[in-house]
Amino acid sequence: FQYINSLSSNAQTQLDAKASLSVAQEFTAQQNFNATTLTFNATQAWNVTTDQVTKVVLTANVTFSAPTNMKDGGFYSITVEQDGTGSRTGSWNAVFKWAGGTAPTLTTTASAKDIFVFRSDGTNMYEVGRQLNVS
Repeated sequence: FQYINSLSSNAQTQLDAKASLSVAQEFTAQQNFNATTLTFNATQAWNVTTDQVTKVVLTANVTFSAPTNMKDGGFYSITVEQDGTGSRTGSWNAVFKWAGGTAPTLTTTASAKDIFVFRSDGTNMYEVGRQLNVS
């Protein structure tokens, strides 16, 4: 790194010691993505840039649209939660690829939670994990 404007060499040394993307790093503290909550829509949008780890509470039946801004190698998680009424069903865009080739049936019990984890190739979302009826 070159000195930034008129920074002292001591300040520059401190900047140089910070994390760099060009060298291997080791985390010394817990790292996470802040969980978000999507606003429900019957044709559910999911922007994975801002909502990498998210949940949605179903208030009606839903069709999950293709997520936007998927990155090759990205991992994404969504918790699908039934509202207090339950009985909500879901269907999924063709970009969602499921273990065994078949999309799961959502748990329809009131307040039930189903958790899905996907790995993307930038075009599709490949299921790498699911937990249905988490309580």
